[in-house]
Amino acid sequence: MHAPFACLPETSRGRLHPEEESRFRSPFQRDRDRIIHASAFRRLKHKTQVFIEHEGDYFRTRLTHSIEVAQVARTVAAALGLNTDLTEAVALAHDLGHPPFGHTGEEALDALMAPHGGFDHNAQAIRIVTSLERHYADWDGLNLTWETLEGIAKHNGPVKAPVPYALAGYNARHDLGLHSHASAEAQVAALSDDIAYSHHDLHDGLRAELFSTDELAELPVLGGCFAAVDRLYPGLNYYRRRHEALRRFFGILVEDVIDLARATLADLAPRSVEDIRQAGRMVIRFSDPLWADLRVIREFLFHRMYRAPKVVEMRRIVTAAINDLFPLYMAAPDNLPRQWRKDVAEATGETALARIVADYIAGMTDRFAIQEHARLTGSDIADRVRAAQVV
Repeated sequence: MHAPFACLPETSRGRLHPEEESRFRSPFQRDRDRIIHASAFRRLKHKTQVFIEHEGDYFRTRLTHSIEVAQVARTVAAALGLNTDLTEAVALAHDLGHPPFGHTGEEALDALMAPHGGFDHNAQAIRIVTSLERHYADWDGLNLTWETLEGIAKHNGPVKAPVPYALAGYNARHDLGLHSHASAEAQVAALSDDIAYSHHDLHDGLRAELFSTDELAELPVLGGCFAAVDRLYPGLNYYRRRHEALRRFFGILVEDVIDLARATLADLAPRSVEDIRQAGRMVIRFSDPLWADLRVIREFLFHRMYRAPKVVEMRRIVTAAINDLFPLYMAAPDNLPRQWRKDVAEATGETALARIVADYIAGMTDRFAIQEHARLTGSDIADRVRAAQVV
């Protein structure tokens, strides 16, 4: 049974390009399946989460991260009576717009694109699913439902001015109501992203030996998790101990979101998804005490992991690679693959060309960006990347 404020496929606002519905799958199921089969989704397996994708076989990539986000999102959505298919579709698509090298690559592209409207990975995800995936005979993009597009565009809340360039272009054709909050399903996807990386970044940081379990045991929430494991399993070996503690931490985050959402929704008493959109606040969030504890943990991760010396050195190397590639393609767009040259020929003005170049670079995997940099510059940064690896 769905809650009255859940998004239902039968009341969907539909697709930009009308099409015959499936006999066996709901519109939101089809959205999820199209995202899974998209080229951009497959490329996430070779894109950075925190560590460059080939630094180790066990570190998260954008693909494994997205799968973990979707797992959390399904759990939370089901507990709240929401539409799990829509929630999963938004969760799986939320990072499609990330360029190579994670947030470092995004920051580099945003600076390079500053004269042309900037670069934003959420807006780029919309550009991918509405234009850049070109496989269908009748349209560009995946022709997703309005609700899925809304969730991708504003799962983190209303989009404030100035609207990112890539998102503004599509929104002019297909109004996604950027001024309001998104559905509860999209909000669940956003919090599931926070839950997933808050958990797995600790796990990856331990594997990279950037900090120890003893240090984690001194942090809020985590200290209680380690203590509970030690009471139940005295003398447990190191790897099982840390896994048991981190899975308890994971469970605390999920349960906190579900418990607070139930209380918030009971107080708000929404009768439709529009009541959620017009609530004036996020209805899916962490409780204030847990959020305060998470800020302490994230501050720890910022200094000990995201700004660890080798991570910073890797950021410097890959930023330089993006900074080299962009002007090379701008000066000689013939270096782009043949299928991109039709767009180049039709581009009018520097901004249109810059958007094409940004689209191409953003679609690269980590390894392909390194290969292209070597091909176009004659300078192979692979050795410097290997030297800066954390393990």
